Amino acid sequence: MTDHMISRQKIEYIRSLMHKKGREQLGCFVAEGEKLVLDLLKTRLELLEIFCTSDGLHDVRHQFPSVNVTLLSGKEMERISAFKNPSDVLALFRIPEAKKMTSDSLNGINLILDGIQDPGNLGTIVRTANWFGIPNIFCSNDCADIYNPKCVQSTMGALAHVQVYYLDLSELLKQATDLKIPVYGTFMEGENLYKTELAERALIILGSEGNGISSGLKKFLTKKISIPAFPEGSRELESLNVAISAAIVCAEFRRRTKA
Repeated sequence: MTDHMISRQKIEYIRSLMHKKGREQLGCFVAEGEKLVLDLLKTRLELLEIFCTSDGLHDVRHQFPSVNVTLLSGKEMERISAFKNPSDVLALFRIPEAKKMTSDSLNGINLILDGIQDPGNLGTIVRTANWFGIPNIFCSNDCADIYNPKCVQSTMGALAHVQVYYLDLSELLKQATDLKIPVYGTFMEGENLYKTELAERALIILGSEGNGISSGLKKFLTKKISIPAFPEGSRELESLNVAISAAIVCAEFRRRTKA
């Protein structure tokens, strides 16, 4: 069945989900983009509603013929989109219940994000973690929200496959220390990543875009690592983008470990 038109009340409801407070109060989030929505429909996430323009309707109907769709005009889609250039498909999904962390959550290689502010960077890191089979990302409470529309879009569906925790990182790192899990931190000045011994069970800390790893977490580090610039010794830019750094580090850990 396909419904037409959208009420002002529904528009206000969807617009409220562009803000973290609205998402927390209503327990759902927005996903925009045909490929993203179709990918999320194949996961464990619970679909609440889906909206399409006539251009986006065909593929949704083809892959998910039983899903109820609200058909909108391009102008109506503009009113509910978080982006300057709206897509042809927008969906609302329920935010899944937060999963409790256990000691098993620290098995293998996992990422720690300290104060990552940009939703696009966070989403790209989640997508990268999914690519390299990294199951968990532990975020400081001041990181961007994983359900921010820009972040959701940047994950390209990976948020359904990577567990993202928000917690006190000091407590997490104390637990890692007790379990004798090595903790690596990325720095401009550190041991060359490509020459450093890498553990098969490890936590990797990536610091914020502007301030790096916070001083309170540095005491937990086992090793500071650095991605060298080429040619060796040259550095015309101050630093790499944090999402790019995450991809390089994850790739090197996967290349040299069996975890």
